[in-house]
Amino acid sequence: MVPDLKEYSSLTKQLPVLGYKQTSGPGWQRKGEVFHFDLFRGNNIHTTELLNSPLQEGGNTLFAEFSHLYIGILNDYDLISSKLMRGTQVDFEDCLLLAAAHKEELNIEKLIVHFHEIVGYDVAADRLRPNIDHFLDQLRENGTL
Repeated sequence: MVPDLKEYSSLTKQLPVLGYKQTSGPGWQRKGEVFHFDLFRGNNIHTTELLNSPLQEGGNTLFAEFSHLYIGILNDYDLISSKLMRGTQVDFEDCLLLAAAHKEELNIEKLIVHFHEIVGYDVAADRLRPNIDHFLDQLRENGTL
């Protein structure tokens, strides 16, 4: 995710110069390399628009920083909510692993409120709302909740 639109434009112009090709809407990959990454523009991940910029305090955690590149990890609440909105089996599995790994820090009530707030802005809100209940059921089944 590249929240700053000027930085997104600059980055996506530089990637082809470095040998990367666009493999899907947000996807980039260099020929012969296994690593493939998605760059989402603005505050959007797939079709989910985050409520706040991940650049705001608490929006991300530093993973690595280089002279001209900051790599942050989206906060648990936005990451889990966006994956639950997409709702594939792999997304649910990712969320379960993340919740188990961050069991002590993750506030489930805060997650539920956050998810419902994000979903409230989506045109498919009625279809997406049950995803949090399904996720909570899975957390109970595996003993995380």
